[in-house]
Amino acid sequence: MKIKILKFSLLLLLLFSVAISCKSDDDDDSDSFVEEDRTEQQAKDKDSLVAYLTSHYYNSGFFETGSNHKYTDIIITPLAEDETVPENHTLLMTAVEERSATYLEADYEYYVLNINQGDGDSPTFTDMVRVRYSGSSINEALDGTYEVFDSSATPEDLNLQSDGNSFGVIKAWQLVMPTFNTASDYEIDGNGNFSFTNPGLGVMFIPSGLGYFSGSTTGSVYDNLMFKFELLQFEVEDHDNDGIPSYLEDIDGDLDVTNDDSDEDFYLNFIDNDDDGDLVYTIDELIPTTYTVDTNLGEEEPILAANEFERTRSQISGVITIKTVTIADSNNDGTPDYLDPDISINYNEI
Repeated sequence: MKIKILKFSLLLLLLFSVAISCKSDDDDDSDSFVEEDRTEQQAKDKDSLVAYLTSHYYNSGFFETGSNHKYTDIIITPLAEDETVPENHTLLMTAVEERSATYLEADYEYYVLNINQGDGDSPTFTDMVRVRYSGSSINEALDGTYEVFDSSATPEDLNLQSDGNSFGVIKAWQLVMPTFNTASDYEIDGNGNFSFTNPGLGVMFIPSGLGYFSGSTTGSVYDNLMFKFELLQFEVEDHDNDGIPSYLEDIDGDLDVTNDDSDEDFYLNFIDNDDDGDLVYTIDELIPTTYTVDTNLGEEEPILAANEFERTRSQISGVITIKTVTIADSNNDGTPDYLDPDISINYNEI
């Protein structure tokens, strides 16, 4: 049975936290689990990651020719005692980029091997991505074993951000995926098989704190993880369907939409259909526009403004109908109408 370990729910995490915090003082603590301090665990995890990266190499020469490589083409091999790195291979430590992030008040270092950037566009941290991937435990690899605990050889859609109803992914994916580009194009053969042109291709090496930390989803706690992946496509997400892409609901710009609640109504902006609490829906505080493009006449699609976003499109007999919304700031105070409780213009009633 395939184990979908990449996905977890914010709601489940919340319920788990509540269950732990509400444990009775009368309970027997002899068998209770005490979670490690995140900063202390990160120091241990970094040592493990560096040990792995300095003792394994990959087949770098393979990717110097050809195109449209797959994650399954990436072969990582342990360096034997007294062995030198073979020709056309590269020690991982010399090939990866070290990156840092702060998450849950702890500072983390993680590593990314960028084999191919990709020719398409980049997703944001709240988007849906279409990927092929495999995940394995670095801890197990250091112990001399290697087992893939989750993979998808066929394109799979993953939500980078959970909204409580849909599943999201571990923090590392939110950090890494937006730094790669998707494929530039794709084709479908007669058997329904997809082939993608020049997708993003890489490997992430992450500490447990950016993965499942004290969870045992992978089979053990505090697992350092490695994910090989192909970034194929993405779709901009608007979780509350209010016309504002979810990534723009990150008001404080900290790449976290779970701490933005403009009207303090306990509904986060990215799942709130009235962000400023003025009783006018956010979608109604955006200016609607409809474009009609007749491709039979050689007409081209409009170039949307920076604050304009496509909502829907349809095409009938070569005529494309595109509906958009544009963020308005009617009093020019720097706060858009949909976030300004003093402005309650309904542009769908004008």
